[in-house]
Amino acid sequence: NDVSRQGCLSLDVIEQAEVEVERLNILKASKMKELVFKRQNELEEIYRGVHMDVDSDAARQILSSLIDSGNVNLSDLLSSMDDQIIKAKEQALSRKDILDKVEKCIFAFEEEKWLDEYEKDENRYSAGRGAHKNLKRAEKARILSGKIPSIIETLTAKVKAWEIEKEIPFLYDKVPLKHTLEEYTAQRQEREEEKRKSREQKRLQEQHNAEQEALFGSRPSTKKPLGQSTNANTMVGTPISRRTPLGHHGVSAGKERRESGRVHNLTPVNYVALPKDDSVSRRN
Repeated sequence: NDVSRQGCLSLDVIEQAEVEVERLNILKASKMKELVFKRQNELEEIYRGVHMDVDSDAARQILSSLIDSGNVNLSDLLSSMDDQIIKAKEQALSRKDILDKVEKCIFAFEEEKWLDEYEKDENRYSAGRGAHKNLKRAEKARILSGKIPSIIETLTAKVKAWEIEKEIPFLYDKVPLKHTLEEYTAQRQEREEEKRKSREQKRLQEQHNAEQEALFGSRPSTKKPLGQSTNANTMVGTPISRRTPLGHHGVSAGKERRESGRVHNLTPVNYVALPKDDSVSRRN
């Protein structure tokens, strides 16, 4: 046994070969496993790109179990993954038109929400930084907001046609898109009704304030202006002459008093009476 025949492999060489084959098989399985999960990543990227439902954790767990069991041919598994990728790309292409309109719809929703917040800002017209840009954005948002009903209607019609053709619901992030559109439409109608009620309430309040102002603001003031007589026949600061019971006699009496005053005023104020001369008195 110690001597090997010429042209035969020794047991050591055979054992080394077996070890090497096993190592290569393990390496091959590892590489194939990497390729399988690489295909799975590619498949998931396609699904996520078109908002399709995919359970990544469950799919990876199934693949790991199949590979570790050794009961599956990795080449066949890899070929199956390639077929799934081709099918996913076809599904993504069929969803592209609808998804493009979904993006426009989402943008319109976001702009409408921004517009609602903008209109609640009492300082939106102030000359602050960026006010001009916000004003332009608000104008565009109002136009876009008015188109939302028609955008939703068009999108809903396309979703229904797709579901009839594929005979499956159109899912968007695991939720039926048609249901999402119907729910948003109902919520939007509720918001519009709330806005209408708010505007009506504001209008009624302004009307009430105007009526109160007209009612109390037009009432004449009880205070009399300065210099105005209570008599309606008198001018401000200039009374109108009236006949007195004295008649002309009253006027004459006043005139006589004035003339009498003039007579008394003929005597000088500094007049001093001189004493009579004694000689003159004695002659008399």
